[in-house]
Amino acid sequence: MAEKKAGEAKAAGNFIQDIIAADLENNKHGGKVLTRFPPEPNGYLHIGHAKSICLNFGLAAKNGGLCNLRFDDTNPSKEEIEYVESIKKDVHWLGFDWGDRQFYASDYFEQFYQYAVQLIRMGKAYVCDLSPEQMRAYRGTLTEPGKESPYRNRTVEENLELFSRMRAGEFPDGSRVLRAKIDMASGNVNMRDPVIYRILKAEHHRTGSRWCIYPMYDFAHCLSDAIEGITHSICTLEFEDHRPLYDWFLDQLETPCHPQQIEFARLNLSYTIMSKRKLLQLVEQGRVSGWDDPRMPTLAGLRRRGYTPEAIRDFCDRIGVAKRDSTVDLALLEHCLREDLNRRARRFMGVLRPLKVVIDNYPEDQVEELEAVNNPEDPAAGKRMVPFSRELYIERDDFMEEPVKKFFRLAPGREVRLRYAYYVTCERVVKDEKTGEITEIHCIYDPQTRGGSSPDGRKVKGTIHWVSAAHARDAEVRLYDRLFTVADPDAAGDGGEFTDFLNPDSLEILSEAKVEPALAEILTAEPFQFERLGYFCADSRDSKADSLVFNRAVTLRDSWAKKVRKSG
Repeated sequence: MAEKKAGEAKAAGNFIQDIIAADLENNKHGGKVLTRFPPEPNGYLHIGHAKSICLNFGLAAKNGGLCNLRFDDTNPSKEEIEYVESIKKDVHWLGFDWGDRQFYASDYFEQFYQYAVQLIRMGKAYVCDLSPEQMRAYRGTLTEPGKESPYRNRTVEENLELFSRMRAGEFPDGSRVLRAKIDMASGNVNMRDPVIYRILKAEHHRTGSRWCIYPMYDFAHCLSDAIEGITHSICTLEFEDHRPLYDWFLDQLETPCHPQQIEFARLNLSYTIMSKRKLLQLVEQGRVSGWDDPRMPTLAGLRRRGYTPEAIRDFCDRIGVAKRDSTVDLALLEHCLREDLNRRARRFMGVLRPLKVVIDNYPEDQVEELEAVNNPEDPAAGKRMVPFSRELYIERDDFMEEPVKKFFRLAPGREVRLRYAYYVTCERVVKDEKTGEITEIHCIYDPQTRGGSSPDGRKVKGTIHWVSAAHARDAEVRLYDRLFTVADPDAAGDGGEFTDFLNPDSLEILSEAKVEPALAEILTAEPFQFERLGYFCADSRDSKADSLVFNRAVTLRDSWAKKVRKSG
């Protein structure tokens, strides 16, 4: 039922597209549409950013416009070239291109500085010596107005001199800031003389040590938009209260372009966290193997796990663009991936927990090449040949010595179909004398059932997959599951931390898997299906020709929902 609902879900109307369409009709911005995707290079992009990427690039393309890629690199203490390169890789991987329009906020540092000087000359900015603690105390609350700084009425000349000395590096970090002079009694706390420059003596990844003062986001962002001629500045709902400040800066400075800020609801995904700070915490604490750990919601992690850009774009289209925050069920993202991979992924046979099968009446030295379908959903995918021999491996779960009701797979005296091969019947079981564990099972086959059908028309209820023992390749298979055990790990109860809800079973490593030999050639991130088991891909970091490692992207069905129902 959950999958059916997910499959039926389609994107609601896009209110931002309606705004842009009206602007084009009224020839606002001269009929031009220019958006931007403005990530901070302080971490890897995640699935929430994918929504913004698809929205900004998608709206531009739909309306005959362009979309810039601009790095908001105004905080050098947290930014790295590694993040810049990963962001570019992720945006390209999703299928979007910015052409020659790659910009950085740092491209405009001198212009920002001159705009700040302009505000000082206008009497609308001042240098403040309050400590961060004092500034918070002066700021007031949501119900009480703030107090004016004792430095608020410095002269223009004094402010210009101090700001110049700040730039020259004469003062220590945090000792002074430049603030906009707006209204300490405003009902919007963002308008209560916000900081627009701070002293930060840190090496910048692009400008080196040239600057020791850096603009705050609210100041740099609106000016970057104006400098680039952005028409529609699309951001998430947390910036709605910042919009008056966005407009105030542009109005005071009379920039040649005044973009329109439009807010939409960010993506919240169940069983997931979207905070880059918290994702970094998981990385730094070793809770995951890195930003590209396949359990992470980062695009690098999803790519390594086997997600496709088509599935992610489809997901972003289905969830639509809303004005109110809500949480999307992770099952919808998984459903989008299943739909995509069901159409395109090649099928292979792999045995994750192998149990040996010996076919006693099959010739010992004989090997057959049996025909297997690569993808029943795509006839153009063709067929492949799979080796078959006397000794095979099947899934341990596909045999039961004392079968329960509705177990239709292999059991003593029972006949089943080997996929693409023959009917076999279990004759006897071999066990370890000490442990009693089943080590192998012996069967006989019907040579008249080659290809998996019987000439006499008899039917069997069970069909199981297998690999030839003599030809199988050894592999490590990593079964990934949801990283958290609760839908909202951010809502930690009883003073707990979000890490309290990490799923101890989010990774299971199976080191004795056996796979058909054709998989030795799958060393890219191309997802495929292990028949009956799920969708997988070769691990982009660890899988080699002589050491195969496969990651599970998603199960064939929503097994998590069943797990939750059982535990409940």
